[in-house]
Amino acid sequence: MKTFKMERLFVIILLILGGIIVSVPFIWMISSSFKPESEVLQIPPTLIPENPTLENYANLFESMNFGVYLRNTLVIVLFSFVGLFFNAMAGYGFAKYQFKGREKIFYIVLATMMIPAQVTMIPVYLILNEMGLTNTMTGIVLPGLAAAFSIFLFRQFMTTIPTDLIEAARLDGAGEFYIFFRLIVPIAKPIFAVQGILTFIGAWNSFLWPLIIANDESLYTLSVGLSLLQGQYANNFGLQMAGAAFMVVPIIIIFSFFQKYIVEGFTMSGIK
Repeated sequence: MKTFKMERLFVIILLILGGIIVSVPFIWMISSSFKPESEVLQIPPTLIPENPTLENYANLFESMNFGVYLRNTLVIVLFSFVGLFFNAMAGYGFAKYQFKGREKIFYIVLATMMIPAQVTMIPVYLILNEMGLTNTMTGIVLPGLAAAFSIFLFRQFMTTIPTDLIEAARLDGAGEFYIFFRLIVPIAKPIFAVQGILTFIGAWNSFLWPLIIANDESLYTLSVGLSLLQGQYANNFGLQMAGAAFMVVPIIIIFSFFQKYIVEGFTMSGIK
């Protein structure tokens, strides 16, 4: 018993030390974002800013147009959540509707998960170019409205919903859209929470596709703006730390609050 307690204490101490070591770069990034340029390069370095300032964050919006990048990123996030409902509808259709070729179509959807997104970017770009949607916000958000992995997760979850419940609602005169939004969506809250988090992270970090499809800087996202920041202000480390913190902190906050839903949703979706 005593040996077991010692082993447990050792593991706890080891995990705490590991957590501290992993957290140091993040803490340093946050700390440096509030330092003036002279203090960032100070030797010996300081973990807590001696003269804290918001100048770096102000310069992001004044010199780098981060306000425009933030607006574009939020637009992408908004439309990604619209696409989330489309994916949910598709998953619900595959799970609860019987139609010719259902399994074959679903297997095709699954097969697209094995194709790297980088492979399909050129064909998608050419299609959007023919439609006149390059260098537009529509062209940026349109390909992200459907995601095979999201459809798969929704389908796996919705197969666990009793069909008798849906049939009972139909017998009571409920329409299909009413059933989906008033019955299915409340039941599927765990998987919606999971996909909502993953969708937000993916849209917030969108970089390669906006960079390819957009030539106008007014359509760039925060990730693209951060890469421009690293190129134009390579020697301004405080400004770079502020840009990185502005990108990372919202994701850390959201993930910290909702990480339990990710585990719960994956478990309930049949992914072990």
